[in-house]
Amino acid sequence: MSIEIIKKQNFRHIIGYLIGFLIFVIFIPAIIYSISKIEHDFFSTSILNSATLRLVIAALLLLIGSIFAIWSNVDLFRKGEGGPTDVFNIDISPHSKRLVTTGPYRYSRNPMVFGMSSIYFAIALLVNTLGSLVFCTLFILVIIVYLKRTEEKRLLKDFGEEYLDYKKRTSMIIPFKK
Repeated sequence: MSIEIIKKQNFRHIIGYLIGFLIFVIFIPAIIYSISKIEHDFFSTSILNSATLRLVIAALLLLIGSIFAIWSNVDLFRKGEGGPTDVFNIDISPHSKRLVTTGPYRYSRNPMVFGMSSIYFAIALLVNTLGSLVFCTLFILVIIVYLKRTEEKRLLKDFGEEYLDYKKRTSMIIPFKK
């Protein structure tokens, strides 16, 4: 592989992770927070009244979500030699060269989605508004539809029978639930 191809792939990985970071770590939590600010101005709905219980649950979700989000990104990059950022069939980072079925991927076909969803629900609990919880739920449903319509088709095309076998034995998002 030439130096130019390696430089181009490294650049695409950096751009992919940067875009992913901006969207999933900055933009979406900002939306959740904004919804809570708007809701607090007009309504007084809350998810849980006990601040201690909210903090404990949010901390657990944040910890578990962070572990899965980081672990899955590292494994996809190292073992799959690809990146996670493929937006509306536009390749931002290179596709994985190998199907990753170990590490967090042995528990979930989409551990990044599980991790980030856990983080979003933790944020919704911390801001303690029903609107933020509804947004998180709707967002996850949209992601599931997107995964089924685009990513699963691409993985089937790229990895064929290997992906079908993996899909049969591994939960789509929630670890251990198949």
